Amino acid sequence: MFGLIGHLTNLQHAQEVAGKLGYPEYAEQGLDFWCSAPPILVEDFTVTSVTGQKIEGRYLESCFLPEMLATRRMKAATRKVLNAMAHAQKHGINITALGGFSSIIFENFKLEQIPQIRNIKLEFERFTTGNTHTAYIICRQVEQASKKLGIELEKATVAVCGATGDIGSAVCRWLDAKTNVKEMLLIARNTERLTSLQSDLGRGKIMALEEALPKADIIVWVASMPKGVEIDSNTLKKPCLLIDGGYPKNLGTKVVHPEVCVLNGGIVEHSLDIDWKIMDIVRMDVPARQLFACFAESMLLEFEKLHTNFSWGRNQITVEKMEQIGKVSVKHGFRPLLV
Repeated sequence: MFGLIGHLTNLQHAQEVAGKLGYPEYAEQGLDFWCSAPPILVEDFTVTSVTGQKIEGRYLESCFLPEMLATRRMKAATRKVLNAMAHAQKHGINITALGGFSSIIFENFKLEQIPQIRNIKLEFERFTTGNTHTAYIICRQVEQASKKLGIELEKATVAVCGATGDIGSAVCRWLDAKTNVKEMLLIARNTERLTSLQSDLGRGKIMALEEALPKADIIVWVASMPKGVEIDSNTLKKPCLLIDGGYPKNLGTKVVHPEVCVLNGGIVEHSLDIDWKIMDIVRMDVPARQLFACFAESMLLEFEKLHTNFSWGRNQITVEKMEQIGKVSVKHGFRPLLV
């Protein structure tokens, strides 16, 4: 069995869907309550591959909310992730994906140093961030969506916002090794990591966000931020491909312009329906067919019986591993979202 650990986009969202989670009494509760709420086993479901293979899965709601980070409730945030991981392991799940902020919290707060949760010793090989598959899907979105828009990669400038993160750095490595992108603009908060990435790539210009966005034909947004940002579409090139790979989505306003294509990054479509409610709860456009690529990674590892932490640690994603998970993704009927 595979597992998915996820969370909702904000407190308002959590209150609105509490009934669908099976806990209508949570709907009236504020942030303090959600800080103390235990993980919720929401549902079990079956996923069928285009090969005919079937696997069983389980979704766990961690009850983490991004406001916990925004209001500096770090202990509550870390407890959410660890408790959900312990819950998954206790129920015998072979491989579980840490969705959304779960993997970021695990990494940033060095939660591998807290392996014991009550009477459960966490076996980290049972978990994956899903970031390898997410990075692969975003890269395929860049390649395929740019073609649809008439943007030629060999003439294009690509800005990667969050370039030093796990997904961002993997996207940069893929674009460098597997495409003929003309120019890469590297954007992140940590200057030391940016310089290191630039050195590893042997290319790329380090640039501030405000300076980079007007220069980019393609913007890949993979920065981890509890709150969204505003982007003025008038400052962007036309045409422009904007891939929003964050969760919650980092673009506070929908950039509305006929020549700016905003694509939900890191989302896959499956060839066959999945009978579940969680993708409806998180407001996916086509809930039976669309899902987060990080979640799909745990499905792929279960299909292939690769019960290992395939994506783990900071900046460990190689182009070879992206190619490996990509082949398996295609084999089982997943493809990048392009609309």
